[in-house]
Amino acid sequence: MTKLDRLDWNDLRYFLAVARAGTLAGAARLLKVKHSTVGRRLTALERAIGAALVIRENGIQLTPLGESLVSRAEEVERSVRDLQARAVSQGGCIRVAVPTGFLDLFTPHLAELLAEMRRKHPQTSLEFLSAIRPVDLSKGEAELAVRVGPVTDETLVARKIEEVGWSLYASPDYLARRPAPTDPRDLSGHEVLGFNPEFSGLPGAKWIAEHGAGANIALLHRGIEDLIAAAVAGLGLAVLPCLAGDREPKLQRLTGEILGRQTLSIVYRREVMLSKPVQTVMRFVTDILRTYAPVMRGELAGD
Repeated sequence: MTKLDRLDWNDLRYFLAVARAGTLAGAARLLKVKHSTVGRRLTALERAIGAALVIRENGIQLTPLGESLVSRAEEVERSVRDLQARAVSQGGCIRVAVPTGFLDLFTPHLAELLAEMRRKHPQTSLEFLSAIRPVDLSKGEAELAVRVGPVTDETLVARKIEEVGWSLYASPDYLARRPAPTDPRDLSGHEVLGFNPEFSGLPGAKWIAEHGAGANIALLHRGIEDLIAAAVAGLGLAVLPCLAGDREPKLQRLTGEILGRQTLSIVYRREVMLSKPVQTVMRFVTDILRTYAPVMRGELAGD
């Protein structure tokens, strides 16, 4: 048996993570394993090849052989993803990741729509995944994802479907204490629910930054659900996505104006489109989103 016969192809995943992260600790975080596991698998790969791939000094530096292996390991990675996509194309369940609370928009009709899809495509099933943490499509945690806002990962394809509008909301309890602003561009004298700095790019955060002079920022929030809960409790005015704010019966929209917009996209790895079931689910989800486009844009009845 040669050394290469002992090569574990899975060790290439660990090598790629090390090359991308630049440290063993960073690779461990990417792979969600222990630091020692990464070091052990990297050493096993070097022994199987019979040469050093990295220099373990002041972080990780690739040897010339290690640098040449990166592109080849990425080819293996792409081949594995292609194989996964082809396996999905034989049937099974297609997973679609959506933002937390997003499915509430479709709840009244979702079961009926899913049943209709199953009648037309009995070999294709669909599972929605909803969590605060976005799924990692590059790791195959889902085949499709509905994302709001920009998509910066160049390895993913983002197909714009619609725009999500934002507007100004308050609870009856808050409005009983303080009259609604006559102009959403003047929030002075009001309690306003803000966003943590890492969310400064959101339309709501931008509006508050531009028009919140003289307002008292009551609380800073990270998640839309927490922001809605605080607004319902009467803690202050909130700039929210209309698809969430308009559907909350305990909140009142204070203006018909759209104060900001975000792009709504379906995101996927290019190779999954080889799968006919994925194509079917893609069309199904796209049709649903476009049906609810006026709600997502924040159009009021009579607009």
